[in-house]
Amino acid sequence: MTGSDPLKAAVKPVSAGHASHPEQQYLDLLARVWREGSERRDRTGVGTRALFGATMRFDLSDGTVPLLTTKRVFWKSAAKELLWFLSGNTNIRPLVEQGVHIWTDWPLDRYRRETGDEIGRDAFEARIVADDDFAEQWGDLGPVYGAQWVGWPSYEPVGGDGPDRLYREGKPINQIAELVEGLKRNPASRRHIFTGWNVAKLGTMALPPCHMTYQYFVEPIEGGGGRLSGILYQRSCDLGLGFGFNIFEHALLIRMLADQCGYVPGEAIWMGADCHVYLNHEHLVAEQIARAPRAFPTLVMKRTAPSIFDYQLSDFDLIGYDPHPHIAAPVAV
Repeated sequence: MTGSDPLKAAVKPVSAGHASHPEQQYLDLLARVWREGSERRDRTGVGTRALFGATMRFDLSDGTVPLLTTKRVFWKSAAKELLWFLSGNTNIRPLVEQGVHIWTDWPLDRYRRETGDEIGRDAFEARIVADDDFAEQWGDLGPVYGAQWVGWPSYEPVGGDGPDRLYREGKPINQIAELVEGLKRNPASRRHIFTGWNVAKLGTMALPPCHMTYQYFVEPIEGGGGRLSGILYQRSCDLGLGFGFNIFEHALLIRMLADQCGYVPGEAIWMGADCHVYLNHEHLVAEQIARAPRAFPTLVMKRTAPSIFDYQLSDFDLIGYDPHPHIAAPVAV
């Protein structure tokens, strides 16, 4: 790294006057990664500045959720993505039909590479919606998040021994359903975990899971019941674009689980491993860290759905979200 980068020299922690705001954790990390991160070339070819290992904590007990205010985050798209994960669907079609474009770049890139057709995104999405066969062939992402969350493959031995033992596929494991039942039946368990990191399936995924492992903790409270907190371990975090969705969906899922299990929300804890900023996001970093965070919004759960899989976007309402304007930045595929 050289000392000639004017933004890197200018980036400093935001003033102590905002230090008590929970979003300051994120702004400080964003600034530190840009200022101190190792510059590396990555699989996208764009390049990043990155630091390894960071933690943030957000209190959900007052009903607020960590939705970034220093730029607008399209929370309805994030909620739709989470509901799509919980459905087990791995095709972009349901998202595109709802106006959510966050997963389109990966199948679009594959289509262009394999066919040589430099189709635009809008035209590609229109074909995904209109053509069943096209959507099946080109809209599928492989066994990403939802496939592992609610349909983790299981295997049963059918013969052989040792390294030559043969297996057949058994009934898929619904990790989310088992998580809910475990939280209800045995709140003190240390095994309230689900993950998307299925080693055998990584090579067939459009993108291996970045937010990969979740664990939950029920703290007994006076008078009965419990306070539900969750930790998200994220192996790779695009701080410029991905984090805003990741932390909001993490908090929303805690609220949904608490609602299903009769608990009150506790903390959303985030642990990031490779925390990075893409080199072409310089303008985003400069603009965002110059802004003062505003109050987090309050999330209202309008009903308790019959199951964790039955929530709809209309079941969530956000009160008091008053962010700074959105900051556009390119996605690295």
